[in-house]
Amino acid sequence: MTTMLGAFVLATPDPPALADFYRALLGWQEVERGLEWVRLRPPDQERPGLSFQLETDHTPPTWPQRPGTQQMQAHLDLEVDDLRAETERACVLGATLEEHQPQKDVRVLRDPHGHPFCLFLPGA
Repeated sequence: MTTMLGAFVLATPDPPALADFYRALLGWQEVERGLEWVRLRPPDQERPGLSFQLETDHTPPTWPQRPGTQQMQAHLDLEVDDLRAETERACVLGATLEEHQPQKDVRVLRDPHGHPFCLFLPGA
């Protein structure tokens, strides 16, 4: 038996809305859509997908992390070829740029539902 990663799943109070953000950001295709579950796949279908699951009590993590707060357990790293332009585009789509930026060639943002994600340049 072979085990492989099929998708990364983000919990959200509104799966269709968050899927729309990532579909626009990544240029991926929607392959399943419901009120409680949405799946995106990359055009080549060879890489893992991204899914969105209804979680009515979703609490976004704190960034940077602090003791006694909701901790980030995972985040998405998205490689880009133009950090400034892609950061601006992500913000136009609804992301917010975090004040704390730990590296020069990486930008920490939050999607519209508070999940942190990073944009980074190749080699960063």
